[in-house]
Amino acid sequence: MGRASSGTDLGAYLARRPPRVEAALDALVPREGVFPGIVHNAMRYSVFAGGKRLRPLLVIASAEAVGGAVEPVMPTACAVELIHTYSLIHDDLPSMDNSAIRRGRPTCHVVFGEAVAVLAGDALHALAFELLAQTPAPVSSVTVVRVILEIAQSIGTAGMVGGQVLDLLGERRPNLPTIPSWPREAGAAVHDIHVRKTAALIRACVRAGAMLSGASPEALEALSRYGQRTGLAFQIIDDVLDEVGEAARLGKEVQRDAIAAKLTYPAVHGVAESRAIAAALTGEAVQALDPLGERGRLLAELAQWLLHRDA
Repeated sequence: MGRASSGTDLGAYLARRPPRVEAALDALVPREGVFPGIVHNAMRYSVFAGGKRLRPLLVIASAEAVGGAVEPVMPTACAVELIHTYSLIHDDLPSMDNSAIRRGRPTCHVVFGEAVAVLAGDALHALAFELLAQTPAPVSSVTVVRVILEIAQSIGTAGMVGGQVLDLLGERRPNLPTIPSWPREAGAAVHDIHVRKTAALIRACVRAGAMLSGASPEALEALSRYGQRTGLAFQIIDDVLDEVGEAARLGKEVQRDAIAAKLTYPAVHGVAESRAIAAALTGEAVQALDPLGERGRLLAELAQWLLHRDA
């Protein structure tokens, strides 16, 4: 992934914040020496395989954008990364996307077997909510419950899981039932898939950081619009990179979406129009931050960075 210039605020931010997230994750994810070691080994293998740490960064950056501190939101930042990792482990399974490579190395089920991979994903999911429940003072218990609800809804059947179901239905898998409203108009269908599967959690990350930091209703609404549009633009660019990117840079196999006949933005709109849609969404995301003034600048830079990435 192209790095932001070290001379920019974003470049300095990316040099400071991810190492703090990494250290926190290292302290929180159990080690192989603790029973059941094989599951903990698989968990750590997947969590520390690399990655952008985008979701934790969004939690932290949104908190700071409304005047919050890092430490109270760090458990949530780590929790959403564990949720993201669990979803990748399960997505890669033979029954789902059947991917052998993730982040430049063999996927969890290839190394540890399907049974352990499923358990590792389950354990990361559970640990994430354990961390959310342990959010420290001065955050109130009422706010913690609101954040837990926000994140749970974003990854359940109304969000990520529902998006995965639509993704599978879009492949016309013979072992899945059809539903009366399918096939729908392709543009609406791919939008719905991406809003649920990716944008919902990214929006929840942005909202969670703000909620934990006492954001005003106006700021929370602005950040919600930002998160939704940034999340959708992020997934559109992901689709584009699967179509035109290089496997070595992406750390995974490319053109798998086309092979599986998945509903993606490039499949429906073409690469050039997909990039244009992502750029328009990013512009809307940046504009949504206007009520935050200068405090929203870092999030605006982050959205632009994600739009122009090459991995």
